[in-house]
Amino acid sequence: MEKEECLFCKIIKKEIPSEMLYEDDKVIVIKDISPQAPIHVIIIPKQHIADLNCLKQDESPIIGHIYMVAKKIVQTLGIAENGYRIVSNCGEQGGQTVQHIHFHLLGGRMLKWPPG
Repeated sequence: MEKEECLFCKIIKKEIPSEMLYEDDKVIVIKDISPQAPIHVIIIPKQHIADLNCLKQDESPIIGHIYMVAKKIVQTLGIAENGYRIVSNCGEQGGQTVQHIHFHLLGGRMLKWPPG
């Protein structure tokens, strides 16, 4: 999928509305439109990277940044102490539906394993 057609790129450019919880120069955090838990947000890098398989070595610092943002968000949402899950799906069989790397952060209830 071309960057211009990417759903998350359009959300980042504010061409499509979303419920944004956080934004900095590298990422945005939005509420998932189809939540799978009481708290379900998506952390999306502003740079278009299709999936983990496409991540280049010089782009790897964004992954560390995403986890540092997640640490802030779980504190803000009040789920740091009770626990949460961070998931990144890759490819069709992995459940990836938007071809832009992103991380689901879920919490607010007991999460089961295996997830699906």
